[in-house]
Amino acid sequence: MSQSKASSVIDFLSIVERLKRTKRTGWINSGISGPESISDHMYRMGIMAMLIEDESIDRTRCIKMAIVHDLAEALVGDITPFDGVSKTEKYAREKQGMRDIVDTLGNSTVAQEIEALWIEYEEDQTNESHLVHDLDKCEMIQQAMEYEISDKKQLDSFFNTTKGIFRHPQVQSWVDEIYRRRQARD
Repeated sequence: MSQSKASSVIDFLSIVERLKRTKRTGWINSGISGPESISDHMYRMGIMAMLIEDESIDRTRCIKMAIVHDLAEALVGDITPFDGVSKTEKYAREKQGMRDIVDTLGNSTVAQEIEALWIEYEEDQTNESHLVHDLDKCEMIQQAMEYEISDKKQLDSFFNTTKGIFRHPQVQSWVDEIYRRRQARD
């Protein structure tokens, strides 16, 4: 590997490191002490993708998509629906962030793959992107349930915004179990 390629990779990894330090906005706004980072969220989504038992789904693609779907947030931050930023503006900011990341990696084949995975996730037109969207929201409510226990908070809004949106049957079964456990606590 040439020094310039190595330099590009180290620059990229420094961008990725920001995801480890950036706490998720929804949890901060909900007063969670010690909230998860964006990186924490994407890591568990990757693990969740590994657990999918569906031969019609390319699990490897889903794992990759899960670990890059919020990558642009390293540059633009974690923008929630409650931040007063339109979906169009959020997409534009994140798309520019992804372009900057691709440029950091010298528009390499790997950089193009990362960008293509991000675009596939954003367009949400494939079975794999549908699944990763489900994992994104399922991971969020799993985390909400855990914070309800650890921080003794009611986090109904996270559950209310995801009711009825899950498409994949295995993810729906996980969601049903989350709801069952949450209900059992009440």
